[in-house]
Amino acid sequence: MPGLLSSQLLGFPADARVLLVNADDLGMHPAINDAIVSSAEAGIVRSCSVMATCPGTEHAFALLREHPSMVCGVHLTLVRDAAADRWAPIVPGPSLVDEDGLLVLHRDAASLLARARIDEVEREFRAQLDVVLRAGVRVTHLDFHCLADGGRDDILDVALGIAAEHGLAVRVWSDPARARMRSAGRPVIDHAFVDSFALDVAGKAEQLAARLRALPAGLTEWAVHPGLEGAADGADHGWAVRSSDHAFLTSPAARAIVEQEGIELIGYDVLVPAWRE
Repeated sequence: MPGLLSSQLLGFPADARVLLVNADDLGMHPAINDAIVSSAEAGIVRSCSVMATCPGTEHAFALLREHPSMVCGVHLTLVRDAAADRWAPIVPGPSLVDEDGLLVLHRDAASLLARARIDEVEREFRAQLDVVLRAGVRVTHLDFHCLADGGRDDILDVALGIAAEHGLAVRVWSDPARARMRSAGRPVIDHAFVDSFALDVAGKAEQLAARLRALPAGLTEWAVHPGLEGAADGADHGWAVRSSDHAFLTSPAARAIVEQEGIELIGYDVLVPAWRE
């Protein structure tokens, strides 16, 4: 329905300030997994996204089984963050890996996107989703690790097709893709997407508090990355960013502002019925 906010498509009144707080990177590392769970249990996180290709994936699945009410999607992964990460595809495809058979480094994402075969991408996405489903996780949505809307139109199309088959929502936030989804009646964010890695660590709490107080009517999404600093496995997981996220998300101040401002916190489970229609 033209002119309606996505929050209205979800059944909220026109003046509702709706915030979807999703914690990315579940499965990357046990210290990230623990922080995401605590951010959901004691903080303002309302859903998360699990990675199927990482060393902490099985630990993440165990936590999800212990906390069955957690709302979880699949963080589709075609790139790894750092050289120390030994992440490989579930179904190795020649166009998706480097000379060591590992996922391509994020810094080389442009070369990956230039050569990635769409049939290999689709096989890998289906395999990653299957790993999560076979673990008994109730999946609500698909999103992408480090590649906005998958990085290519046809990659996004593959994810949308898989999501439609399984009755899942999809994170879509670039302007052209948002317009396309809105024209199809799919709820996507009404306002700028917030990635916590794009915020300064210095003064993070003040930045996020100000964003909460200034939250506009409509649907806004924060992709946050909580973690517990101090883990030492040789990989650069951005611990300063993650620990500052965790500190704010679990703080009494964050919960108080949400209550004072009358903000509606949601997870991706709230979007699923509208994406299935």
